[in-house]
Amino acid sequence: MTDTYPPISDQLDDLESAQEEGRRKMEWAAQHMPILEVVREEFVDDQPFEGERIAMAMHVEAKTAILVETLADGGAEVAVTGCNPLSTHDDVSAALDTHENITCYAKRGVDDEEYYAAIEAVIAHEPTITVDDGMDLVAAIHEDYPELIDGIVGGAEETTTGVHRLRAMDDDGALEYPVFAVNDTPMKRLFDNVHGTGESSLASIAMTTNLSWAGKNVVVAGFGYCGKGVARKATGQNANVIVTEVEPRRALEAHMEGYDVMPMSEAAEVGDVFLTTTGNRDVIVEEHFERMQDGVLLANAGHFDIEIDLEALDGLAVDRYEARDGVEAYEMADGRRLNVIAEGRLVNLAAPVSLGHPVEVMDQSFGIQAVCVRELVESAEPRSANASGDEPRASDEYGPGVHDVPDDLDKEIAEIKLAAEGVEFDSLTDTQREYMGSWDHGT
Repeated sequence: MTDTYPPISDQLDDLESAQEEGRRKMEWAAQHMPILEVVREEFVDDQPFEGERIAMAMHVEAKTAILVETLADGGAEVAVTGCNPLSTHDDVSAALDTHENITCYAKRGVDDEEYYAAIEAVIAHEPTITVDDGMDLVAAIHEDYPELIDGIVGGAEETTTGVHRLRAMDDDGALEYPVFAVNDTPMKRLFDNVHGTGESSLASIAMTTNLSWAGKNVVVAGFGYCGKGVARKATGQNANVIVTEVEPRRALEAHMEGYDVMPMSEAAEVGDVFLTTTGNRDVIVEEHFERMQDGVLLANAGHFDIEIDLEALDGLAVDRYEARDGVEAYEMADGRRLNVIAEGRLVNLAAPVSLGHPVEVMDQSFGIQAVCVRELVESAEPRSANASGDEPRASDEYGPGVHDVPDDLDKEIAEIKLAAEGVEFDSLTDTQREYMGSWDHGT
């Protein structure tokens, strides 16, 4: 296997200007990421990743860049690319590539062939650890480069879609190294998925369209953590929220929260804005397009661009044109126009004005990623002096499969954040701790 796809620094014309702008964005993000500042200081002092090669497929923008540099400053050789063709900020990618321990292949607007070529270029570094957002990196290694698996200590997965894919892979017995489900930890779900997705998705749509939320019927597909965040934030913007769900308990929860709950076939007739948050495919399909009103907005806050059936929509359309930067109008035979934002890709990162989740939110999520990588290295068999890329280094604690993030790591990041915010909190007394751990104290 050879690295034939060029890093970003070999692809940009005005490279120096891009690097300066990317560094400026990163410096702003770093000012508001106190968790990674603390973690980075620890890594610089301890050099826990010396000799490790970390492969990453992430949304390459300023906040992600701080995580990448934190791992590199801890001694790792890091190779990184994008996990979505439209979420990369080229200037940030170029700035990352100036770090002596980082090779960055991420470029915005690549086609499918270039996207997977960049992933292969990352894999060509023969990683010992993977950090993924959507599982494309893990899948490519297992499908095309299984000979590298023995040399991989483990991985960490950032997002809901990736964890779903990993669990399906694990259920089939096909996942051959341990991966932490970072998405499922409380510090990720409660803040990144709820506040991050809710705020960034609505902000991206509003800035892209220059339209108000007030008074609109907003259809939120899925009432998981991301859906809850979108619904809550839309309500705060004075929208009327309608929830569609396939899981009865979540549907009931949405109902008890005061939202209208109905099938998508009914919601299609009354919605003004449709936002998918399911991580599944074919959530909005042809039968729904046929019922929608003129001028509706269609957006996806899941991971892949398959939640809205754009192929079916294109088949129904008699005309298709750019109505606004980042908005494509599909005109139906009866004159109705259905507007798709950011090509149906992750709207809070792929729309032209998108910036992703707020900086403070991603500081928490990336803090979890960083300590998970540290945990994988600490749990692995020591590297021998003459270690090769495929040297088996199994973990003493984590076997192949999907693993929950250890609770003490999650709490560690929460405590760093509280300290940075100047927030103090209580702790259990010895008597309380004894009581909570006993069974023989009755009424």
